[in-house]
Amino acid sequence: MKKLNNRRKSIINQITDFDIKLIRLFKTVVECGSYTAAEPVLGITKSAISLQMSDLEKRLNMKLCHRGRGGITLTDEGEAVLESADILLASIEQFRNDVNQINNELRGELNIALVNNLVTQPHMKITRALKHIRKMSEKININITMSMPADIEKGLIDGRFHVGAFPTNNKSNNFDYRALYSENYFLYCSHEHPFFSESDQEIERLKHTNAVITRHRMSPEVSDLYQQLKCTATASDHEGIAFLILTGTYIGFLPQHYADYWCAKGQMRPLFPEVFNFSSDISLVTKSGLKHNQIINKFIELIE
Repeated sequence: MKKLNNRRKSIINQITDFDIKLIRLFKTVVECGSYTAAEPVLGITKSAISLQMSDLEKRLNMKLCHRGRGGITLTDEGEAVLESADILLASIEQFRNDVNQINNELRGELNIALVNNLVTQPHMKITRALKHIRKMSEKININITMSMPADIEKGLIDGRFHVGAFPTNNKSNNFDYRALYSENYFLYCSHEHPFFSESDQEIERLKHTNAVITRHRMSPEVSDLYQQLKCTATASDHEGIAFLILTGTYIGFLPQHYADYWCAKGQMRPLFPEVFNFSSDISLVTKSGLKHNQIINKFIELIE
């Protein structure tokens, strides 16, 4: 153990930002239990995870874990490194907290990641919270990134984002979720589509018209609705879906608050709204088990 402690001290003396990135990856893999389970959380393939884990082991000059059918098993050295990693990452977060408390004034970064098109949500919870945060201190820098849910989850894990907001149909134990609101989705066509001027009578016709499907993960209930359609195109976000609907050759699901813009102009309408509808919960998401600094705590408090 004394030899291991001496080796760990040597590593700490020359630790780099890249080492910290690899240590975060190692901790995430351990929390997930396997490379396969860590894939969607980290947003990289098993082979990439394996390469980075091997890189970390080479840099630390020790074997951290063994892989098997049941997942990973930590070595004694891996257990010791994980313990030190928890202390290191907690110290980094504590440093942020200490800096924020200098002169008893809020200062620092607030890094937020959002899915597209939340700005048209009528509740405006995020907007109001940001407004109050900005009034609290001139030394708070607010940084907003628009991204996909999987990318936001990855950024929360590696520390690039403090908080995220996105649909949470499938929740993970790696995150804490705070409900923001629900979005109501309906199936839309544009004014150039043949269905626009027809009455909703023959629902079977929907199975034979081109539809666009999202690339996001979805609940079984939503998947069942899409299976009743002829999905021949995909889009990564609401804007992409709207583009295809407005061509007049596709139908697709959009949040009601987002589609209202075109509906008010007579350019879209919902199809069979009593049947083809679903709700999606939007949550404020943070990494679980993480001690937040004063800025993040205040932002969460304002949201709630």
